[in-house]
Amino acid sequence: MDDRILIEGFADALWMERGSSQNTLAAYQSDLRAFARWLALERARGLREAERVDLGDYLGVLVEQGRKPRSTARLLSCLRQFYQHLLRQGLIECDPSARLDSPRLGRPLPGSLSEQEVERLLSAPDVGEARGHRDRTMLEVLYASGLRVSELVTLRPDQVSLTQGVARILGKGGRERLVPLGDEASHWLREYLRGPRADLLGARASDYLFPTGRSDHMTRQAFWLLIKRYAIEAGVTTPLSPHTLRHAFATHLLNHGADLRVVQLLLGHSDLSTTQIYTHVARERLKQLHARHHPRG
Repeated sequence: MDDRILIEGFADALWMERGSSQNTLAAYQSDLRAFARWLALERARGLREAERVDLGDYLGVLVEQGRKPRSTARLLSCLRQFYQHLLRQGLIECDPSARLDSPRLGRPLPGSLSEQEVERLLSAPDVGEARGHRDRTMLEVLYASGLRVSELVTLRPDQVSLTQGVARILGKGGRERLVPLGDEASHWLREYLRGPRADLLGARASDYLFPTGRSDHMTRQAFWLLIKRYAIEAGVTTPLSPHTLRHAFATHLLNHGADLRVVQLLLGHSDLSTTQIYTHVARERLKQLHARHHPRG
């Protein structure tokens, strides 16, 4: 059975058994055809005769050619599924992809904003309107506290103490932490609670500090769209994520000399290694500043 028939049979099985999309099937077939060509040219073998060393060498060649680890990992997933399919069909006796190590993907650095970009983003809402005042307050609290978006949108009034300037947060795993709000966020919260919140609710009541017009809490998706809209208005072109201000909170603290364990407590990370990723972001910023301003940078 030639390689073309094997590849087509594998694609048909994926479509019938898993309902894989046409894009996925096309990508897998393209990857397998490329591997088959390399096998034929470099090893004079077909796909059924491939050995574990062949797969490893092929992946190594792609890495040397500049193939990214994530792309290589997807290829390896394709090869594993292909050879498991051949094994189930009785077309091979052993799977050459078994015990083949996946490439290390590394951990992506979280995106962040500069302090100037944060200032522009925070100033974007129209605070002359109740909804805009709520949005500005939410952004101020998020940046001041490093809350997760899910923690912010479900925040209740009884979790905030303006006299003490802290918020009591119940985070992942039921872990409770106290988060300082700072003078600026506390100021905006006071102003918000004096009128705009009641204007939003009208005669209705709500259990949430930042209700929508229906008195329920905002969804994470709605808040994400809100941030993107204000970023456009503020002329912020840096790529954003739902946790952009949380990342900016951590990075800016570290840039200004905060202790890593303090940032860990404020973010609610149970493991310090989770927080240490931010040191890489801060380090990149320091390297840029050094290169820009140091006479031997």
